[in-house]
Amino acid sequence: MSVAILGAGAFGTALACALGQDAAGRATLWTRDANHARDMARLRENTRRLPGIPLPDGVQITHDLASIDAQTLLLAMPMQAMRGFLQDHETFLKDRVLVACSKGIDLDLLLGPVGVITQTLPDARAALLTGPSFAHDIARGLPTALTLACEDAGLGKALQLELSTNALRLYRNTDVTGAELGGALKNVIAIAAGMVIGAEMGESARAALMARGYAEMQRLALSLGAQPDTLAGLSGLGDLILTCGSDKSRNFRYGFALGSGAEFDTTTTVEGAATARAVARLAQSRGMDMPITRMVAAMIEGYLTVTEARDALLARPLIEE
Repeated sequence: MSVAILGAGAFGTALACALGQDAAGRATLWTRDANHARDMARLRENTRRLPGIPLPDGVQITHDLASIDAQTLLLAMPMQAMRGFLQDHETFLKDRVLVACSKGIDLDLLLGPVGVITQTLPDARAALLTGPSFAHDIARGLPTALTLACEDAGLGKALQLELSTNALRLYRNTDVTGAELGGALKNVIAIAAGMVIGAEMGESARAALMARGYAEMQRLALSLGAQPDTLAGLSGLGDLILTCGSDKSRNFRYGFALGSGAEFDTTTTVEGAATARAVARLAQSRGMDMPITRMVAAMIEGYLTVTEARDALLARPLIEE
């Protein structure tokens, strides 16, 4: 096995730990920061993004993109940074298999990760790795199941075999659209769930919001051609349960800060913040009603307070479920 993970954030580092765990495995972890690469190589730990987790011997560290010869590249970078990276490194990426590990919707293209790859590099062979997972769990070798979505069933099967480990179990799916939207939209609902708990609206309110949020996710995804079963699986419902119910979720913590008025570390990547704005625009362009997403986007942009958003949602007409 020869795989490279491009992006040394928490999730990219966790994937490197999982894939470099076996003696026969070899995983290269790339960071654009030469100082970061030197520190990780010396300490055998990513103290910036995943402290306390040792890097296995099977993980190589580099900041030199040109030195990477792996054919399978896992793009573990923020959603809003992906298009720029693809444009800047088109020659290097040519003829390699690109597996997106981001969850979100590009603010300009209004596309998910694989959509951005194929729009930017039309000849690319692309797939998506997504689903309910926290970086620390994967890095520590705890049992985790993810979705590997690829329209090319043969390529998807090959990647499933290449990227699965004893603890990391991958399920194949050819519904890339559904997997992209499940992973992106659940982050928006997780922000809303964090707001509910941060504003002390109660566990019952969170449960109701998750259920209605899931209905929003299905509504948009099905209108864009996703399969219903995909949203009911790991990349939709599974990820929604995880991120709405744990303060390990950055999106949940961000929503909690908005709801409670607490400080939030602005250096933390919160994919759902940009996704909420992108999805609100996408829904409006399609004439779709997504009230939770719309309220989250309005709060992020400073147009609504938590109280105003709550009152607006509770004042909506009573309907049949």
